[in-house]
Amino acid sequence: MRVFLCTSSPSPLPSPPPPPQTTITNHLTHPFKTPSFIHSLTTTALSLTLFFTPLTPVTPPPSLALDNPSSGYPTECREEEKLRDEVEVRSGMVSNEEIVNEAWQIVNDGFLGSDRTRWSPELWLRKKDDIMSRSLPTRSKAHDVIRRMLSSLGDPYTRFLSPEEFSKMSKYDTSGIGVNLREIPDENGEVKLKVLGLILDGPAYAAGVRQGDELLSVSGVDVKGKSAFEALSLIQGPSDTSVNIMVKHGNCGPVQSVDVQRQLIAKTPVFYRLEQMDNGKTSVGYVRLKEFNALARKDLVTAMKRLQDMGASVFVLDLRDNLGGLVQEGIEIAKLFLNKGETVIYTAGREPQNVKSIVAETGPLITNPVIVLVNKNTASASEIVATALHDNCRAILVGEKTYGKGLIQSVFELHDGSGVVVTVGKYVTPNHLDINGNGVDPDYKKFPAWNEVAERLSKCHKLQG
Repeated sequence: MRVFLCTSSPSPLPSPPPPPQTTITNHLTHPFKTPSFIHSLTTTALSLTLFFTPLTPVTPPPSLALDNPSSGYPTECREEEKLRDEVEVRSGMVSNEEIVNEAWQIVNDGFLGSDRTRWSPELWLRKKDDIMSRSLPTRSKAHDVIRRMLSSLGDPYTRFLSPEEFSKMSKYDTSGIGVNLREIPDENGEVKLKVLGLILDGPAYAAGVRQGDELLSVSGVDVKGKSAFEALSLIQGPSDTSVNIMVKHGNCGPVQSVDVQRQLIAKTPVFYRLEQMDNGKTSVGYVRLKEFNALARKDLVTAMKRLQDMGASVFVLDLRDNLGGLVQEGIEIAKLFLNKGETVIYTAGREPQNVKSIVAETGPLITNPVIVLVNKNTASASEIVATALHDNCRAILVGEKTYGKGLIQSVFELHDGSGVVVTVGKYVTPNHLDINGNGVDPDYKKFPAWNEVAERLSKCHKLQG
């Protein structure tokens, strides 16, 4: 079962050094500094869009069972439960050979390989014939075979996950209440939001939410037709505050209003301040974004609005040493600066014709000139934001060449609870630059004068026009 789409920040990338105390500066009276009082934040190596936690369904507590007796279920609901039980039984009986074949097939169907000497459909088929001719007496042996099989591809991001590793990864919480949502089309083609996973003993589970429940509203806001990201944004909020959600238990169960206590582990990744430049003639809004976690977009919007209210006329977005985080957060943050219809990023798969574009749906939050600070540890989601703003003439890039991580991984669950992470695509910038392995060159190594920034952006617009 395919669980979620993600892109991982480079695993061989070492932890970034402490943020430099002085940044690139030239014409500015006051160099931008990273103050020592910024809260220490944990940098994550994961760059995820949306995580779905396929935990084993939990039997509802007695209170819910009484409200929803199985004897009152329509026939089709009882049939669904029966089928689900049968699937669980079959999963427990899957053979070692079937597990290996399942992993082989996933790679065969979607892997994006760049090294033709190590990957081709013909080579992969010969590998299957060789593997399936061997004896696989134990599950441990089957897992070892899968590891070696994936390692032979020469892709550092395609890898095997043990059941323990898969469970740990899939419990990554983006909501703050311990649920993960997935968009499921109904029979009419409309999107429904289903709870595909719960953090065991998390706030939502303790409040009575169960796997398979449909999310109907958040704090009175109907989520019908909304994306999972939009719903999660409504759910998120300060730790130790509560949010009301309306859920429908299963396909045929009752509707319940639930108050859930938020317990966000994530800390704000945003630091901001106002700088006065050119003897007070220019007010610069400086925003440092440490990582793209569940609070990034919401806190960045707050920071930008406050800086605008304080009189900021130009902005500096500092993405140095930002290894990534939630890719969907990065995409949504990039949209804040773009005009409706402008391209954030292209995604490309194994077939060249399968290129898809992600575009901004609304107008920008700000239209002021922007400088984006980057360095060699600016990776993944950070590179998406930097290139989206740069290629759409919304910002210039200052600093060092970025890391160059632009691959897309999908994570698939195998029938024994283990999983495989497989590279299935890559990101391409609006100007059609392949980020992966190349990185992005800055426009300037040293901080330019503001008139240079305005002139360069104006020239960019004219060239594109």
